[in-house]
Parts: sequence; C-alpha cells; structure tokens
Amino acid sequence: MLGAVDEERLLRLVAKGDRGAFEELYRRTSPWMAVRLRRRCADEQIVAEVMQETYLAVWRAASAFAGAAVGGSATGWLWTIAARRLVDAFRRRAHHAEPPPAAALPEAAPAAEDEALAATVDGDVGDALRLLAPELREVLQAMVLDGLSVRETAVLLGLPEGTVKTRARRARIAMREALA
Repeated sequence: MLGAVDEERLLRLVAKGDRGAFEELYRRTSPWMAVRLRRRCADEQIVAEVMQETYLAVWRAASAFAGAAVGGSATGWLWTIAARRLVDAFRRRAHHAEPPPAAALPEAAPAAEDEALAATVDGDVGDALRLLAPELREVLQAMVLDGLSVRETAVLLGLPEGTVKTRARRARIAMREALA
C-alpha cells in the first residue's frame, strides 16, 4: 500500500507517528543519501553516524516539513538535514582533533570536499572545478553533482536564492573559460 505513496505523503504519515511509513521512506531514500554522503566523506563511520542522526531527526521533526507549499521537495528536505549533520560531524571531528605536540606546521591539506570532488570528477573538468573559488565550487557542486534546485541549494548553504543564482552563473562562466 505504501509503495504507491510519494515521499511527501510518507513524511506526512511519519509526522503522525506511522512507523511503516518511516520504514518505507528509509527504504526509498537511504541508498541515494548514503551515496551522496560518501561523495563528500570517505569515512564510513561518519557516514553511518550522519545517516542515523538524519533519520532520527526526520522521525522527530517530520511535522516541520513544509513541502511543496514553499517550493520544497521531501528528498531536498532530507538532504538538507543530512548535509547539515555532515557539517556538524566535520566540526566535531575538527574540534576533538589535536595535533601532536612535536608536530611542525604541515602543508595545507586539501579540504574533505576537495578530496571527494577529486574522487568524483577528474581530468580537465576536475582541474577546472578545483580552481574555482570555494564559494562558487560549493554552489556548483550542490546544484550539478547533487542535483539540488536553486531553492534547496540556498537552504543547504544558508544563502539567499539570488546569491546562489549569481554564484552558479559565475561558476559556469569560470568553468567555460577554464575549459576553452
């Protein structure tokens, strides 16, 4: 019966405490969410923690989903939660990491996002992406690699939609120039 119900309706049922709807939502969305998280983080333990925290948050806050009334989608809402949990996990990891006392200043290591990007996109396109300013790259990554809409990208990155559109345009122009 729940197989014919869309994700937005499943979220509405989850908000009413329907465990079957939650299980169906998890069955449908967890595979792609895990893939997207792995694109951004190679640490399976962090991915597993983020998945668990995400679905716990969905169970607790499903009633907060505004849905199509504000131009959002259920999968976009889920991804926004997961992306924020991933950022929180990176922050926790950075906060608890302490360098060894005798360590010299290391060379700047690439960001986790850059490492994930390198593993996903290589060649001239990957080189052009890595040369983009970080604020342009994160918009392009969210919209192109993750398939998010302008609105979902704006929510994910905490930016106004106009800023997302401007950065996406600037990123595309820079990519065209780099690949020309």
